Amino acid sequence: MIVHSAARLAAILTALALPAAAGAQDAPMLSPAATFAETDGAALFANVCQACHMPAGQGATGAGHYPALAKNANLETGAYPVYVVVHGLKGMPPVGKMMTDDQVAAVVNYLRTSFGNSYTDPVTAKDVADARN
Repeated sequence: MIVHSAARLAAILTALALPAAAGAQDAPMLSPAATFAETDGAALFANVCQACHMPAGQGATGAGHYPALAKNANLETGAYPVYVVVHGLKGMPPVGKMMTDDQVAAVVNYLRTSFGNSYTDPVTAKDVADARN
């Protein structure tokens, strides 16, 4: 009886592990250090932002309030999202501290031109460096 139960437990554990292994290639890659490895805005959004702001930038409410980034007039002036990414705001941590100036500019530019936003005047790494001071 114990052998049968052990074999059954092993079969259950194997079955549970298969979906995780099968989906492993779809899982986001974790950055290996205290800074993010991604360099383009879409990848930074996918790894850093979308867990709270949702994949289509629609925002969420639950354990907290995560504002929508889609069709967001607050993104019109590039200085505002740069400030929020670098310094944080309310419940949002200052994730820009774990990004280079180029990474912050990339993710802000991605947000400002995605999800129904069409703010095409680009934010530069110099804009980000100025905002850090």
